[in-house]
Amino acid sequence: MTNPGRARGGRQARQAQRSGAAGSPAVIPGIRRAIPTYDLMGEEGLDRIEAAIDTLLQEIGIEFRGDPPALKLWHEAGADVQGDRVRFPVGLVREIILRSTPKSFVHHARNPARSVTVGGSNVVFSPAYGSPFVHDIDEGRRYGSLEHFRNFVKLAYASPWMHHSGGTVCEPVDLPVNKRHLDMVYSHIRYSDKAFMGSVTAEERAEESVEMARLVFGADFVDRNCVIMGNINVNSPLVYDAAMSKALRAYARANQCTVVVPFILGGAMGPVTTAGAIAQSMAEAMVGVALCQLERPGSPAILGNFLSSTALRSGAPTFGTPEPALGSLVIGQLTRRLGVPLRCSGAYTTSKIPDGQAMLESTVSMQAAIHCGAHFILHSAGWLEGGLAMGYEKFILDADFCSALHTYLAGIPVDDNGLALDAFREVGPGKHFFGCAHTMRNYETAFWDSGIADNNSFEQWRDAGSQDVMRRANEKWRAMLRSYEAPPLDPGIDESLQAFMAKKKESRPDAWH
Repeated sequence: MTNPGRARGGRQARQAQRSGAAGSPAVIPGIRRAIPTYDLMGEEGLDRIEAAIDTLLQEIGIEFRGDPPALKLWHEAGADVQGDRVRFPVGLVREIILRSTPKSFVHHARNPARSVTVGGSNVVFSPAYGSPFVHDIDEGRRYGSLEHFRNFVKLAYASPWMHHSGGTVCEPVDLPVNKRHLDMVYSHIRYSDKAFMGSVTAEERAEESVEMARLVFGADFVDRNCVIMGNINVNSPLVYDAAMSKALRAYARANQCTVVVPFILGGAMGPVTTAGAIAQSMAEAMVGVALCQLERPGSPAILGNFLSSTALRSGAPTFGTPEPALGSLVIGQLTRRLGVPLRCSGAYTTSKIPDGQAMLESTVSMQAAIHCGAHFILHSAGWLEGGLAMGYEKFILDADFCSALHTYLAGIPVDDNGLALDAFREVGPGKHFFGCAHTMRNYETAFWDSGIADNNSFEQWRDAGSQDVMRRANEKWRAMLRSYEAPPLDPGIDESLQAFMAKKKESRPDAWH
């Protein structure tokens, strides 16, 4: 008989669908996977890719530009350091990772009920990240602002399907580059009580993000626990620039989580062949995870993957295509060999609007993340235009799909209720099940119910205005913002945060580049 917890996973999601009002969203602190991951490649193929990873690291190596302390750490660990280039003896990087990287950890939220576990059988959904533009179907595409940033934090808080507040949910380009991180971190703290990410664009911005977290959680608690993440991108191919490696070390030094993510566009920043791109992605990410451990053994880290393809006739990036989806499945297998948490895929699309192309590509990519075994799925909602735009309606559409994935990941319970033999005994041959006791008992939790799909007849849909799903999503996000209520924040903590931000802003002139 199946563990009853499997049945509760889907039931919890369906109950939240009905009870999670925007002002008081239901608490779902991640999903516990009850379906298996998918092993695409056999052991021989995995061994060959691991051998290619070792060859890349030993023969070609990775550059660390402008970060002498990182080079010093690698030299002391036994790597061959020549200028900025670091070459790694076979097995060194893997041994460092296995020695001290946590297999799972808790990312604590301001509201302890919303803390999430990253690793093991847990799956965490987080919004899209990093877009300079925003989009909705009323005003179209325009630059992001602090108002838009706050809106998306509020929407992520109000949606039970987002377990995490995210990080740079869009760039508030109306604020100076060297100060906007303060307002972004504050917005996550003030307008949500879910776990969140900080800045990574410079070492001091990473350190100030962590310092703001210390004002909320206390310095001693932060030193012992993960309360903030930093999302580090490798400058693929095979380069860490100073901004990224220094920010990585700042988070690790504070015992906070670094998500290490290569950014590989096949044919541009990596080879066009999927196996080669997998080897490159793993090599780049593994080195970053290992550097976290050299900076502070035992600091939490997530191995990230970002594979995408390219339209070779034009050079334009493409997303939601089958080759990166297959690559994600293999990276999941290789990461399970390492035993570290994995970040993979997201609701990727190159579509400029939340149309059929957007949802087809996003579904392909998200399903790959689910089946590859990803623990932390950044870009779960909102991604448009290859990541250049954060879409309001797209956020709602993606969040609705995430709600379906809660039920999908819960699997199929085969307990007495699931097998429904009492219903067969009551109904017998040739009759319907609508009114039987089993149906009435399971009426509210039997099936997933979309929050935005139209299941009425054609006539009912026509008479109600013939709205398409984009318009329904538009109405929903606007209603969610109208009914939003901020979670409580201790006035003393708020005052400390405001004073910290004011002091930092006054200490430096505005910089816009």
